[in-house]
Amino acid sequence: MTVPGTISGSSEVTSSPRERKIIVANTLPLQSKRDSETGKWSFSWDEDSLQLQLKDGFPPDTEFLYVGSLNAHVEPNEQEAVSQTLLTSFNSVATFLPKDLQEMYYRGFCKHQLWPLFHYMLPMFPDHGDRFDRKLWQAYVSANKIFSDRVMEVINPEDDYVWIQDYHLMVLPTFLRKRFNRIKLGFFLHSPFPSSEIYRTLPVRDEILRGLLNCDLIGFHTFDYARHFLSCCSRMLGLNYQSKRGHIGLDYFGRTVFIKILPVGVHMGRLESVLNLPSAAAKIKEIQEEFKGKKLVLGIDDMDIFKGISLKLLAMESLFETYWHLRGKVVLVQIVNPARTSGKDVEEAKRETYVTAKRINERYGSLDYKPIVLIDRLVPRYEKSAYYAAADCCLVNAVRDGMNLVPYKYIVCRQGGSLVNDSSPRTSTLVVSEFIGCSPSLSGAIRVNPWDVDDVAQAVNSALKMSEAEKQLRHEKHYHYISTHDVGYWAKSFMQDLERACKDHYSKRCWGIGFGLGFRVLSLSPSFRKLSVEHIVPVYRKAQRRAIFLDYDGTLVPESSITQDPSAEVLSVLKALCEDDKNTVFIVSGRGPESLSEWLSPCENLGIAAEHGYFIRWNSKKEWETCYASTGTEWKAMVEPVMRSYMEATDGSSIEFKESALVWHHQDADPDFGSCQAKELLDHLESVLANEPVVVKKGQHIVEVKPQGVSKGLAAEKVIREMVERGEPPEMVICIGDDRSDEDMFEGMLSTVTNPELLIQPEVFACTVGRKPSKAKYFLDDVADVLKLLKGLGDSSSSLKTTSHTEVAFESII
Repeated sequence: MTVPGTISGSSEVTSSPRERKIIVANTLPLQSKRDSETGKWSFSWDEDSLQLQLKDGFPPDTEFLYVGSLNAHVEPNEQEAVSQTLLTSFNSVATFLPKDLQEMYYRGFCKHQLWPLFHYMLPMFPDHGDRFDRKLWQAYVSANKIFSDRVMEVINPEDDYVWIQDYHLMVLPTFLRKRFNRIKLGFFLHSPFPSSEIYRTLPVRDEILRGLLNCDLIGFHTFDYARHFLSCCSRMLGLNYQSKRGHIGLDYFGRTVFIKILPVGVHMGRLESVLNLPSAAAKIKEIQEEFKGKKLVLGIDDMDIFKGISLKLLAMESLFETYWHLRGKVVLVQIVNPARTSGKDVEEAKRETYVTAKRINERYGSLDYKPIVLIDRLVPRYEKSAYYAAADCCLVNAVRDGMNLVPYKYIVCRQGGSLVNDSSPRTSTLVVSEFIGCSPSLSGAIRVNPWDVDDVAQAVNSALKMSEAEKQLRHEKHYHYISTHDVGYWAKSFMQDLERACKDHYSKRCWGIGFGLGFRVLSLSPSFRKLSVEHIVPVYRKAQRRAIFLDYDGTLVPESSITQDPSAEVLSVLKALCEDDKNTVFIVSGRGPESLSEWLSPCENLGIAAEHGYFIRWNSKKEWETCYASTGTEWKAMVEPVMRSYMEATDGSSIEFKESALVWHHQDADPDFGSCQAKELLDHLESVLANEPVVVKKGQHIVEVKPQGVSKGLAAEKVIREMVERGEPPEMVICIGDDRSDEDMFEGMLSTVTNPELLIQPEVFACTVGRKPSKAKYFLDDVADVLKLLKGLGDSSSSLKTTSHTEVAFESII
């Protein structure tokens, strides 16, 4: 299969490519059936599938392509014919997984490892949860690779948008991004994302995080889930996020990965059409007749350990025990959907449900009254809709659930037109767990802690005795939200944000870096390129005067180095550069003058700008000087107690005392708490120092207070201005650094050399260390690259001297 619009073996495009939406999910939105007599397959759309329903958010002519597995096993000799049928008739591409791989991938890793962990269940004991099995993980990766192969067969990477659904395919983005660096890729997680304390227990945590970060947009149902994901990225990968004009973005190797927070909705038309069926209307009357004179509380849940069915029954038991007047007047109808997984936990939950229901019925029931009605069978959709429409209260008691659309369906069915008294005002009451995804969007619901059975019982009692007017107001509020935030709205909003996230894809250059599941794409400015010795040496040789500015930490000495004093190699390189009379070499650092002058003492001709340029010394024979007017030390007396209070309250933080500044460090503190405290400290200091001649700046793990006008950029500008005043204007400027303070130096350098007052136009080489977004035009990969470049320049100076001495000797002979 070839790229749409392209003939295999030919470069001629037969038609202009058309933008499509490729929806990738574990299963296709299809129902499969095989005729037992003829053996032929028949397929039909699954009208209840989310992948199919999301089409409502787009114009009718929007083209969708579906990639996923079938809900039935197809023999290898039939797969080709089935694939062709699905592609031509349903615009679907099937991924056929071998039986053993399917079992290990889906039931093994997805359902027995990821799903419990994402619902906060740790495998503390082998009897309660499966422990991590690397073979199952490898099956998960293999299955994701097969999905990626199928996507690659049909995608037009420059035009199509790919939208991946749910936790079954969390490393799929890495495979796709590796193949197409600029692919337009979105992901939506339909389950909870656990807190970092839970997620960090997963041995393959980094691989999954990096898989998601290879997307352009990642969607979550609630802010809590997004917050947990962002916290994991911060704690495990050291990534920071920020909100820009209402959009949360993570900077990941030059790419901005956006975060979307929007709960999925229901398909209004589907619910209303089922509710208006004659069978549904008849069933509503039947239910109302059966429970006449009684209050009907409804629960509809899958049989699994997280839906809280047994806790719900205990709450009803507490209700009958505490509010004795409700005995004989309230019935809980609990519809139990078939379990999606099997195992010891599900069997235990089922057994406990039946034992508890039996006990309540025996204690509070009678011959003509059962307070608990369990419906444990496959219930048709029309019958569920009828129960929704007839129920006085809906009780959703899950202990953890990604979204749970039962409350939404209940509200829509209560609004529907098949109720017996069609002209009466619509009312509804909801009691929902605070641990489910839909809870934040249902502001009129009574929220409960499902573990507190007495609290749930009290909430049900409050719901049942609520006035009709209040029920109506709450219902109207819920219905307005649900009807305006349906599945079509959700899909359209996600795709709009995905298009916005991808709009700059072709304005930057991309490099793929990393191996295996650690692969990621570096995205940088088109003019950004690596600075090579071969490129810079010709300019260096030609220039008669040169200014060289070098950062210290992270540029000449690795940040991770235990000892911060320079190596013999660093000193040798610096001495070689300083011995060239054409060079003015400066170390521009945030460190203090004492340590820098001690470490760099062998380089006598080396200039030093310490504390970001507050102190400047042109060589070891000159005195330290500062061109900044004294601001006094009064502001330090104001800053120190404030910083000290934050240091004492933030374990792992510290204060650095400089001559020109005070710095609060939090790199060793808890990442989230340290970042939160840094923001508070910044606000606190800005208010305290509002009338002082100082500035408060937040940097990488620091909050710094220093006099106004102190920066590496101004220090470099001072050096260049003095060179011009001496009649030695530089013809070449080299500036190398690695962090945020060096960005000031790059920016200041460019503005200085273009200043018409100075009448100079030197060749500028601003270079950052590490491939990352920068104001610099060039980059070097690491400290070793920096030293290699500087050594090349030093060797070039030596060769120039040798050539010059030879020429002088030759002239003297002549």
